Amino acid sequence: MVGGGVIQQILRRKLHSQSVATPVLSWFSSKKAHVDAGSSGVRAFALLGAGVTGLLSFSTVASADEAEHGLACPDYPWPHDGILSSYDHASIRRGHQVYQQVCASCHSMSLISYRDLVGVAYTEEEAKAIAAEIEVVDAPNDEGEMFTRPGKLSDRLPQPYANESAARFANGGAYPPDLSLITKARHNGQNYVFALLTGYRDPPAGISIREGLHYNPYFPGGAIAMPKMLNDEAVEYEDGVPATEAQMGKDVVSFLSWAAEPEMEERKLVDGFQVDIPTIAGSAPSSVLQATEMVGSQVPEAGS
Repeated sequence: MVGGGVIQQILRRKLHSQSVATPVLSWFSSKKAHVDAGSSGVRAFALLGAGVTGLLSFSTVASADEAEHGLACPDYPWPHDGILSSYDHASIRRGHQVYQQVCASCHSMSLISYRDLVGVAYTEEEAKAIAAEIEVVDAPNDEGEMFTRPGKLSDRLPQPYANESAARFANGGAYPPDLSLITKARHNGQNYVFALLTGYRDPPAGISIREGLHYNPYFPGGAIAMPKMLNDEAVEYEDGVPATEAQMGKDVVSFLSWAAEPEMEERKLVDGFQVDIPTIAGSAPSSVLQATEMVGSQVPEAGS
């Protein structure tokens, strides 16, 4: 009986591995048509995409804790992961649009204010206009009554529910997590979030999912309350980029990565400057260094 169960699990994994890479590969293909052909980042993504099927086929050996912890996700070459690489700010802007139109109805981002978006994804005027679209209940007025006003730059992104109880009631008992730090709060954060968002599948033969849950091999246990949210053309991008499932996944993860680590670019600049000083000094011609020493030796001491 044990041997038969292991064989059945291996067969199920094999079936899964043949279908799991489809949306990722389609994104790699579509991305080539809309990004400069000389971009090394696109070539890297395309090469990784070509190897996804082989990678997952190799991992068809059943592991005892895989169902508990979820399927291991690929490592994607995010453009901002380089030592001195910066965020793709066009992607952050599109990602905020995906969050706003797809995710914000259930997930909060309580640590992000509208002013944080200025200079990152929007101009100040654009951010003000976006903030003004929400209504905020403010402190009591002169008559002691709460009042509603349009949002402003200092306001945080709105909460979708009044409290946790309301959130659980609306989601069948599940509590949608705040996304402000989600790429830091999950193991292999960026890769996990992208794989989860694009990893919904029909359950393998013999696997039953309780009503109200959805099969996703990347989620621990394989059954998740959140339905598949990223469907092709779910949003219409302002810049005309096709809103495929994988493109939206990539963009919203870029936005969430920035939200979790907004200081990354500044830190890289400082670190790079500190690294370059000894590098430049070490590469200076010896004649220049000798000339500097000679000039220094000729400077008279104070009082002489």
